[in-house]
Amino acid sequence: MRLGLIGASLLATTFALSACEVRTTTANEQAQATPAPAGQTAGWTNKTAGQLRKAIAGRGAHGLDRMTFDASAQPGAGDAALTRSALAYATALAQGATDPTKLFDVYTLPRPRVNLAQGLAAALQAGDVGTWLAGLAPQDANYARLSKAYLAMPKWEQTPASAIPDTGEAIKPGTSDPRVPAIARQLVAFDYLDKAAAQGDRLTPAIILAIKKMQADYGIKPDGMIGSEALGILNLSDADRARAIAVNMERLRWLDRNAPGTRIDVNLAAARLSYWRDGKLVDSRKVVVGEPDKETPQLGSPIFRLVANPTWTVPRSVEKKEMAGKGAAYLRANNLAWKDGWLVQQSGPKNSLGLVKFDMTNDHAIYLHDTPAKQLFAEVQRQRSHGCVRVDDALGFAEMLARDEGVTDQWHQARDTGKETFVKLPKEIPVRLLYQTVLFDDAGEPVIRADPYGWNDRVAVALGLGTSASYKPAARDADVGP
Repeated sequence: MRLGLIGASLLATTFALSACEVRTTTANEQAQATPAPAGQTAGWTNKTAGQLRKAIAGRGAHGLDRMTFDASAQPGAGDAALTRSALAYATALAQGATDPTKLFDVYTLPRPRVNLAQGLAAALQAGDVGTWLAGLAPQDANYARLSKAYLAMPKWEQTPASAIPDTGEAIKPGTSDPRVPAIARQLVAFDYLDKAAAQGDRLTPAIILAIKKMQADYGIKPDGMIGSEALGILNLSDADRARAIAVNMERLRWLDRNAPGTRIDVNLAAARLSYWRDGKLVDSRKVVVGEPDKETPQLGSPIFRLVANPTWTVPRSVEKKEMAGKGAAYLRANNLAWKDGWLVQQSGPKNSLGLVKFDMTNDHAIYLHDTPAKQLFAEVQRQRSHGCVRVDDALGFAEMLARDEGVTDQWHQARDTGKETFVKLPKEIPVRLLYQTVLFDDAGEPVIRADPYGWNDRVAVALGLGTSASYKPAARDADVGP
C-alpha cells in the first residue's frame, strides 16, 4: 500500500468551530427518532440477530470501529432494542454516522434518501438482514479502495508515533539523510514536488525549493531546512492516515449515491475542478477557493447561466475592510464607480471576476468565475479567494460548456458586446463543492493530502477517532476579489 506516493488524479473527488463547540447528531440518535416498523415486534430470529451482530462486528471496513452499536439483545423480549441497533447501524452506512448539517455552518450537498425502516422490515421478512446492510454503504470503486486501505492499517493501539523520526537535528540543504526519501514522497503527495525529482537521500535543489514553498504556505521561515516544524507538516503517522481515510469514507456516505452524469465537482481541499459529461470525466483543471478564514462552503448548487463581461458589485464587507479610505485615483485605476450606494467594478480585463462568471443558484453568493490574478493558479495551496471559486482558463471552460449546451453562437455574441450580457443555459448544470483530502494515484492507491481548512478533525471526533496534530496553511493577504 502506497499512501505517500502520488501521480494523483481526482477521480470522483464556514467558520471553524472547535470540536467541543460542535453539536453532532449521531446515527444512534437518528435511529432513536425513527419509529420501528409496524408489525415488526416479533420479527427478529436468532438467525437475523446473528446477521446483525456479524455485520456490526465488521464495521471496521467502513471506518466505524471506534463507534458502538449494541446488538447484544436477544430475539423476543429484545426485539425493540435489536431494531434500534439495526436502524442506527443502517443509518451510519446509508447516510453517515454523523450529520454534516450539524458539523458545518453550511452544507447543502444532496444527501441519500432511503426508507430504512421499510428496508429493515423487508429484510426481516426475507430472513436476510446481512445482505440488506451490505448494500447500504457506497458501492463505488473509490469507497472500496478506501475500505481496503483502512483495513490494512495497523490497529489503533499499535500505531507508531510518527512515520519520519524527528531526531532534533535539522536536515540542511545539500546534506544526505536516510529520512529524505520518505520526506520527498510526502512532498510529492502534497503536490510540492514532481515525482521524477523524488530520488536519492540528498536534499537536492528541487527538494529544497519544494520545502521552501511549503514553509511559505504554512507560515514558516522559508529556509529550505527540514526541522521539527517542516516534519510536523509532512509527518503523517499511521493513525493520521487511518483517521483521514475513515473521515473521507464518512464524507462519501453523506453523498447521494446517484450523482448526475453531467455535473461539475470542485474539491475544495485539493483546489481542483472536474467536469463530468454523461458519466465520463472530460475535463479537470485548477481552481482557487476560499482562504482558510473565508472558507468556500460545501454546497450543491447548479450553474444556470454564463455571464460575459461581468460587472462586480463589491460586498459591504470588502468595501469596509479593504477599500475604506481609498481615494478617487484608486477607484479610477480599478474601474470602480458608485452606483445606487454600492461600489461597482465595470466590465473589463481588470474586473475581479475576469471576463466570465458562471452564475449559480444559492443563498450564499457563491459562484465560479474568471480572474485577472492568473499567478495564483501556479500556487500549491490555492486557498486564496474570499470564498468564490476562480477557474483556471475560465474562458476556455466557458467555451466548453457553451459548446456542450448548444449555445456557442449566443455566447460569442455576448462576449462581442463588451458589456455585461447573460446567456441562459438550456439546462442547469449541477455543481458540487466537495471537501476530500484523500485522492488516488495512478495505480489506484489512496494518497493523503493536506487538510487546508482543518475540517477533518470535527468529523473524526464525531466518529470517535480523536484529533490529529496536522498543520493548516497560513491565511495570506488575498486580493480584493471574491
